[in-house]
Order: sequence, then C-alpha cells, then structure tokens
Amino acid sequence: MTSPRKSITPGRKNLFTLCLLVVIVLMFAYAVFGSRGVLRIFQAEQQKQDLQQQLVELQQQQQQLRNKIERLQKDKTYWEQLARTKLGMVREGELIYHLPDDDAEEKRQ
Repeated sequence: MTSPRKSITPGRKNLFTLCLLVVIVLMFAYAVFGSRGVLRIFQAEQQKQDLQQQLVELQQQQQQLRNKIERLQKDKTYWEQLARTKLGMVREGELIYHLPDDDAEEKRQ
C-alpha cells in the first residue's frame, strides 16, 4: 500500500541545482544592475549630493545678490563707488592724473 518512490537520479539533481543557480544569478544581477538596483541607487545618491551642493551655491549667490540690491537701494556711497570704479566718473572739480606704469617704461627702454 505504500507507493514506491522514484529515486532522483544524479543527472536530474545536477540539472535542478544548475537551474536554481541560474535563477539565483539572474536575481542577483537584477538586484545589482536592474532599474532599481544597487548601482542605480548609488548613482541617484551621488546625483542628489551634487544637486544639494549646487543648491547651496545658488542660495549663497542669491543671498549675495539680495545684499547687493539692498545696498544699492540704501547706500549712496556704494553708488558713488560703483560710478567711480565701473564708469570712471569723477566729482565736479576733481582732477585725474594718469601715471605711466613701471612696466610700460621698462618695455620702452
């Protein structure tokens, strides 16, 4: 009344082990290289860090620009300084002296 068991031949056992190994390797490869794999996660993390650094730099630049705007709105001496340095303007009655550079004199000799 007991049914005779079929014994698993060594060839079938090796085939089963090989199939199982192939499935495990494929699952591992998908876990590492797949669309949500480990490599993709590392790339996304690196991109996140780069974007955060860029955000910090842009926020600093934005704050500098806000400070400059505030200074332009309130500080008349800053206006004068910009007019003198950027535009070469002078006050009425001021004299401008142009002195030759030492390098220019050395080149002539």
